[in-house]
Amino acid sequence: MPDALPVIIVGASMGGLRTAEALRRAGYTGPITVIGEELHAPYNRPPLSKDVLSTGVSHEAVAFPARAATADVTWMLGARAISTDLEAHTVTTDDGLEHPWRALVIATGLRARRLDLPLITGRHCVRTLDDAMALRDELDPGARVVVVGAGFIGCEVAATARKLGCEVTIVAPGAEPLIRPLGATLGAELRRRHEEHGVSFHLGRTVAAMLGEFQFEGLQLDDGTIVPGDVLVEAIGSECNTDWLDATDLDLTDGVLADAALRAVSTDGTVSRDVFVVGDIARFPNLLFDGVARRVEHWNIPTDTGKRAGAVLGAWLAADGSLDEVVAKGFTPMPAFWSNQFEMSLQAYGLPGLADGDIRILEGELSGAVAVGYYRAERLVGVVGLGLKAELLPYRQEIAAHAAS
Repeated sequence: MPDALPVIIVGASMGGLRTAEALRRAGYTGPITVIGEELHAPYNRPPLSKDVLSTGVSHEAVAFPARAATADVTWMLGARAISTDLEAHTVTTDDGLEHPWRALVIATGLRARRLDLPLITGRHCVRTLDDAMALRDELDPGARVVVVGAGFIGCEVAATARKLGCEVTIVAPGAEPLIRPLGATLGAELRRRHEEHGVSFHLGRTVAAMLGEFQFEGLQLDDGTIVPGDVLVEAIGSECNTDWLDATDLDLTDGVLADAALRAVSTDGTVSRDVFVVGDIARFPNLLFDGVARRVEHWNIPTDTGKRAGAVLGAWLAADGSLDEVVAKGFTPMPAFWSNQFEMSLQAYGLPGLADGDIRILEGELSGAVAVGYYRAERLVGVVGLGLKAELLPYRQEIAAHAAS
């Protein structure tokens, strides 16, 4: 009987967990199976490159608390989905077994992009708990750490390593760190603060070669500069985990396309009834800004999309006529992110990257506590605060006021 088949959630991180919780809140009492490649129960990823990396890395430090509502969920950890048949309603895992489903939730998220270099000892990325644990073991005082990439993870790892007594160098192709999300002015200020703490930069540079035959010994840059090192951290972005969906007709252009109800969309524009997408793999429209479907990799998106998908899927499974009402409520999540680097506390709302070059200091001064606004066509679309939190709330409200306008 189809009704006896489980809802299968592929991806056992925050988005998958929040979807399962939302399904139970929506009244669904049927079976739920969560398939996850990692051996760890769901945990919070953002702290991995921040406080957790500096104070000790363990699952207990980042694990999400178990809730009674999802105590009966079946967790298949250490299992990787390798394909799905949307017509047959099955998922195949890497042990060769097929798992039938009544509804499917895609929550496989991202994996770290890696440099095209030989695999030798001393190379690291920071995406999973195991990644962070392996890196922490090598951040000894005096270790020469080379970070490739000057985004949030690269800068956070650099700050953490420096506080642990490592010598740190950042290599990145941009003119300033974090220039894409924050712009050149604020990026330059963040660089200045990092340099005050002893971090060195090679900006506008790319990697030409890696030194060391078995153990990482440094990098040669495109201008011939040699950067010696003991530890390499690759923080050059992420790739979507969509390989297991390649045989489907889903639109896999930059993640998985979904409508505003988080239902997966095919390449011909057909909206699925029983396949949903959550987390930073989901490319969906947010009328808080416009109708353009985008992926957003901020920390709150897995929670917000999981809640939304669970509510919509729960209404569909209930078959009580509530689906249209739930879908009509709309979905306008406010992107938010935070970062701790040395003494700097950075908080942001909205999508600063949508700005058309109009970036304004709203409060304070760059050298101290400051709020920076990001505008598109004279409309505030993002705000970033350094050393400010409560002061950002009126700007957050201003961004939210434009929903669906």
